[in-house]
Amino acid sequence: MKGLRIITPVKDSIESSLRTIESVLQSNLGVPYTYIVYNDFSTPENTARLEEAAAQMGFTLVNLSDLTMHPSPNYLLVLRTAQREALEADEALCIVESDVTVNSDTLQRLYEGAAERDDCAIAASVTVDERGVINYPYGYARGWENRVVDVKKHCSFCCSLLTPRFLAAYSFDELDETKNWYDVTISHEALRHGFRNYLFTCLPVVHRPHQSRPWKQLKYKNPLKYYFLKFTKGLDKI
Repeated sequence: MKGLRIITPVKDSIESSLRTIESVLQSNLGVPYTYIVYNDFSTPENTARLEEAAAQMGFTLVNLSDLTMHPSPNYLLVLRTAQREALEADEALCIVESDVTVNSDTLQRLYEGAAERDDCAIAASVTVDERGVINYPYGYARGWENRVVDVKKHCSFCCSLLTPRFLAAYSFDELDETKNWYDVTISHEALRHGFRNYLFTCLPVVHRPHQSRPWKQLKYKNPLKYYFLKFTKGLDKI
């Protein structure tokens, strides 16, 4: 790996997104990196704020409205574009979602942890709430704190690094275009291709679940309405 290609897909939730971006830019990285924020049809007001932030803070902003007319979510387009560019540059691909705040050493230590493991496909940080308690989507990892775990369950893309070796072995062109989210599929494909996925519970990141998709809060507040929307409108296909 010659460096890191860090990406954050953004869909409104501008305050949360800007916190994420700021935390990434404050990372202590000892390897070359590129940071790209993909704006997935945010409102004109929030797009303007992202453009202003990009000019002031120095990250690359890609407005997906310049690339496609397909309505949000466009996670597949982002993943395919990022995979192609990461492979061209021999970089690891690190996804930091817009409801996550990383610590200053998170990304460097994920990079080092992945580099130390020849069989690594995905190196993921465990997610915690603001009290430091492991939270969604890693509830299954409670009790595994402060270690590195070879996991068979899927790794979320809240904060995950995908190695060039894996990116070269599995093309995202094979992903199902009818779905919206791909962390489960990609995690399983990594195992199917003979790799291992590692969860770094020693590198927690703060996760405020679903701030980028507020309607998903209904899963906890009003599950009947959540599943009605999910199945009648075809939302949130995993």
